[in-house]
Amino acid sequence: MTGKSIVTGQYVRLRQTPAGVGERMLAQVVDWVIQIAYFFFWMAVVRMTGISFSVTAVIIVVILPILFYCPLCEILSNGQTIGKRLFMLRVIMADGTLPSPAAYLLRWLLMIVDGPLLGYVGVLVMIINRNNQRLGDMAAGTLVVKLQSYSQIQVNLDEYDYLTRGYHPTYPQAADLSLEQVDIIQRALDSDQQERISQLSQKVQQILNVSRRESEDEFFLRRIVRDYQYYALEEI
Repeated sequence: MTGKSIVTGQYVRLRQTPAGVGERMLAQVVDWVIQIAYFFFWMAVVRMTGISFSVTAVIIVVILPILFYCPLCEILSNGQTIGKRLFMLRVIMADGTLPSPAAYLLRWLLMIVDGPLLGYVGVLVMIINRNNQRLGDMAAGTLVVKLQSYSQIQVNLDEYDYLTRGYHPTYPQAADLSLEQVDIIQRALDSDQQERISQLSQKVQQILNVSRRESEDEFFLRRIVRDYQYYALEEI
């Protein structure tokens, strides 16, 4: 499966590989086996010891840990359940960052729709979705990715630390650009079409109302993109 191209908040293009549908299902099966084993463990304890548990004790000790197994594991283990850890998978936000507890809970709540109660709607959605997201992922803005891919994302993000150490931006107005506008600038630079770069340079200068210091259009646009990266990193 090919990686998905993402653009982080600091305009760093990265590649990440969404977990396959089969991998996700196998990881889920492992988690279900663990939950079932936990239930039968306590049933065995009751039979062997003859201890009588109150309804409250059963709810706290048995039902709640099983019910909240997935979100608790993901919150406490940075996006991994035991099944995901076994298959080297992790839940992340679409921009490569770790989800908030609210995001983990939202994707868990929608298992009511995605899971067996409604005929595994989530499996069908993952199959037809190019990022292999189920409805819970779409609602929470999350992806399940291969751990090796996620580690590479973190390495790439760390490489941009130099922008916040001793770097002095030239054009503060670059912070006002949208991600879409910066993407247009970067694609123009990548195309190496001088006429297009020249026209875009004039347009950017007009939009930002700046007096450029660079004589060459390409250098001016590259400075604009780099200054945008600097201010975006400062917001994180």
